[in-house]
Amino acid sequence: MDNYFCNYLLIGIFLLVAVIFPLIPVLLAWWVAPKKPGPVKNASYECGIESTGTSWIQFKAQYYLYALLFVIFDIETIFIYPWAVAYKSLGLFAFIEMLIFIGILAVGLLYAWKKGVLEWR
Repeated sequence: MDNYFCNYLLIGIFLLVAVIFPLIPVLLAWWVAPKKPGPVKNASYECGIESTGTSWIQFKAQYYLYALLFVIFDIETIFIYPWAVAYKSLGLFAFIEMLIFIGILAVGLLYAWKKGVLEWR
């Protein structure tokens, strides 16, 4: 029974260290940092250019479609790499499954192409 609680004590110590260790630099930076707020320090700053106007900008939906297509084909490569590494040991069934997977993605690409999603206007 004593060993049982010792294991939980060890987990508790690790949890305490995991919480306190990152908090120490944050609290130290808050304590040491100069606190002289002003309108110049509170102004937004980007690349040395003073911001003008509102921050609300509308983007075309086409940008999101390109991003989604990129993510889809990026995920495709994540699935194809392990398959390619273990190709010899997987056999014919895995080869057919990968052909089906690539076929589904090709149909999706052809559909997007036919709908004109990839056309930049």
